[in-house]
Amino acid sequence: MSGPLMLVGGGEWREGCTFDRTLLTEAGDPEVLVLPTAAAYEHPERAVETATQWFESIGGGARGLMVLHRAEAEDPDMAAAVRASRFIYLAGGSPMHLRSVLKDSPVWDALVGAWNDGAVLAGSSAGAMVLCDPMVDPRGGAFTLGLGLLGQLAVIPHHDTWSPEKARRTIELAPPGLPLVAVDERTALILRPDASWSVEGAGKVVVFVDGREVGLEALARNG
Repeated sequence: MSGPLMLVGGGEWREGCTFDRTLLTEAGDPEVLVLPTAAAYEHPERAVETATQWFESIGGGARGLMVLHRAEAEDPDMAAAVRASRFIYLAGGSPMHLRSVLKDSPVWDALVGAWNDGAVLAGSSAGAMVLCDPMVDPRGGAFTLGLGLLGQLAVIPHHDTWSPEKARRTIELAPPGLPLVAVDERTALILRPDASWSVEGAGKVVVFVDGREVGLEALARNG
């Protein structure tokens, strides 16, 4: 059975991210494996340091797996580390870079395999975006291909700080019938193993379908 999956709106590893403590307990392993891939050109070591400090503060721990470029994503040792993890966290950064590194790679296959076997999987900002298909292109707010672990679902991260104009454009450009979830920072939309959805954290999640606000029940077919 697939494990819990968290789509975090950004602002990860800070006060207000109450969901991390919950999922750390559910993972059954105190160590979180952080992939700072999306932050490859934005000091990825800082992302790992922040994650480590945060998870230690809530009774766990974290270590970074520096899958920063395609060569690392093809490395069988990197893939084995991902496959063995019980809590995998994709950090924020560039969704385009993250997609290009992970697409059709052994590390991606290992991530999917671990999640299908019950591991907790979290993606924040870029990490949340690429797990879905289609994926919002943050450069202009239109849509492009994601990695598709969750099909027929798209994420707008940082909804409480994103450009209102860009958000409006994205909502207008969404394909007919597509659930588009706008997630605030320090907030998680969580898919549970029983296919139910919930919201935890400091902010809120708004679901749009065909330009209208709807409830979480619109996501039921994506569970």
